[in-house]
Amino acid sequence: MTGRPRVDVVLPCLDEAGALPWVLGRVPAGWRALVVDNGSTDGSARIAREHGATVVAESRRGFGAACHAGLLASDADIVCFCDCDASLDPGLLPGLVARVAAGEADLVLGRRRPAGRGAWPLHARAGNTVLARMIRRRTGVALRDLGPLRAARREALLELGLTDRRSGYPLQMVVRAADAGWRIEERDVPYRPRTGASKVTGTWRGTLHAVRDMRAVLREPAAGPGAQAAPAGAGCR
Repeated sequence: MTGRPRVDVVLPCLDEAGALPWVLGRVPAGWRALVVDNGSTDGSARIAREHGATVVAESRRGFGAACHAGLLASDADIVCFCDCDASLDPGLLPGLVARVAAGEADLVLGRRRPAGRGAWPLHARAGNTVLARMIRRRTGVALRDLGPLRAARREALLELGLTDRRSGYPLQMVVRAADAGWRIEERDVPYRPRTGASKVTGTWRGTLHAVRDMRAVLREPAAGPGAQAAPAGAGCR
């Protein structure tokens, strides 16, 4: 990749009117914010447009459906993903993007570090720990967090052929990237108390549903050699 890469930030959104102004105000200048409205009823789409975002409508409910709709709508060199609830700061994305743009990593995840009381409930943290262990067993990649703040090259992401449209989408991205020999890294990022109620891990029940979806992804057979196109110079870290 030569020159300054174009970057899009995909922001999956379901009723995040209260968080959107802060989130969109933190998107780096010159980057495009793609807010994927997943059926909001609180005016999120209108607020996103008022704050300069491009709004993509995705009628199929599901975190993965929203993320993938944003990926398909992007035409940038590098695509970032960030939760739209103000728990993560998109202003920290340039540090992740720099690693990808320099060819030093293929997928960079923000490892969440709680910053503030109630930033990461016990049940959600416990579920994340279980999943991190599953990832290590399945892929050999020693991740400590399935961080939703992430960056990778758009074309390479499309070549992974991601199919999950529920809570397993972030995990499937990591698993298929590992199978393809990608260099996967983590960078510590602060994790703030979110604005509003979580749609996925806000309760023990929601966490269990997410773990169920992700177990299904981990049961997928590993891709054989050459099954996915690996970026040049790839190799897991």
